[in-house]
Amino acid sequence: MKKSRKKVAALLQQSPGGIARGEDVNVPALVRDLGTMIDEARKQVAATADATLVKLYWQLGHRIRTEVLEGRRADYGSTVVADVGKQLAAHYGHGFGLTNIYRMVTFSSVFDDPKIVAALLQQLGWTHFTILIPIKQSLKREFYAEMCRVERWSTRELRQRIDSMLYERTALSKKPEVLIRQELSALRDKNELNPMLVFRDPYMLDFLELADAYSEKDLESAILREIERFLLELGIGFAFLERQKRITLDGDDHYLDLLFFHRRMQRLVAVELKLGDFKASDAGQVELYLRWLDKHERQPSEQPPLAIILCAGKKRETIEVLDLGTRGIHVAEYLTELPPRAVLEDRLHRVIKAARERLALGDDPVVESTPAARTLTKRTPTKRRNRTAER
Repeated sequence: MKKSRKKVAALLQQSPGGIARGEDVNVPALVRDLGTMIDEARKQVAATADATLVKLYWQLGHRIRTEVLEGRRADYGSTVVADVGKQLAAHYGHGFGLTNIYRMVTFSSVFDDPKIVAALLQQLGWTHFTILIPIKQSLKREFYAEMCRVERWSTRELRQRIDSMLYERTALSKKPEVLIRQELSALRDKNELNPMLVFRDPYMLDFLELADAYSEKDLESAILREIERFLLELGIGFAFLERQKRITLDGDDHYLDLLFFHRRMQRLVAVELKLGDFKASDAGQVELYLRWLDKHERQPSEQPPLAIILCAGKKRETIEVLDLGTRGIHVAEYLTELPPRAVLEDRLHRVIKAARERLALGDDPVVESTPAARTLTKRTPTKRRNRTAER
């Protein structure tokens, strides 16, 4: 017991910085250090308070839903909830009024598993949940909740991801619901991030502000000029390694446009830029790059490399016949000008519907993200890389 008390006392005495005995006190430095301690403590208190409130809101909503609303006449339940909201608001403020009471009820309904809520509370606050609650599709809502937890999005970032229709742009959204549930469960239970959750189509590159006519070099230079925003569009976890990566085979030099590394997936990700529509020859070129990267660049602890071909247009029949997903190659369009949201939404929904219809007919591989290098033999690399510009 005495040892435990001494340990706690020692921890309490620790503080950032410190002034040696006998030295003059540097007041500005001391104030700065003490201010840092106060700010950190306030953040911890705020986070703890918010988590406690979210738990309370869920418990209140759950009790009202199960004891008042379910299994009773709608008009009776509404009358009781209105009376409860009025009395709670009088005692505890407008935050517990009728509108928020119904929001708590909906919260407990759409997030009906308290264990999942407890896990999400590690990163999500009440404002996150208020953004997620209105999402009608359960798989879509679960996708944003889990990705928000894993990638630690702020509320602003969460809104931006939803507004940009991130879920509809992922490869995962085009798969059967059973597979989507499996991948989200793996993400929730094991923190396993499948490439289907990472890769998107299309990629929004409107921030590049390209002229009406531009070359592949112009596109690449614009991406490098706006590399931070491009990394944001790629997603959390990407680190930029090289541009125009030289690959020499039989005395011939080949150049890979952009090379990235994804930290959570532990994979090299090659990005090849194409101005026109996708061609079958593009796949052969990129597969050559993947095999070279697997042989010469892949580290022993890493997963097989993957590739993204960014092109102005896709030929879906060609992509399906080539079975690129099982070879670790993801083909995606890029948009340098954003269409109206309604147009984009209609387009993405039609693509998702068509993809699922093909899957139902057995015309499309279910697992797009099967590593391309599954047939490749893992070898000891000849050199190591410097990973820079990590986000």
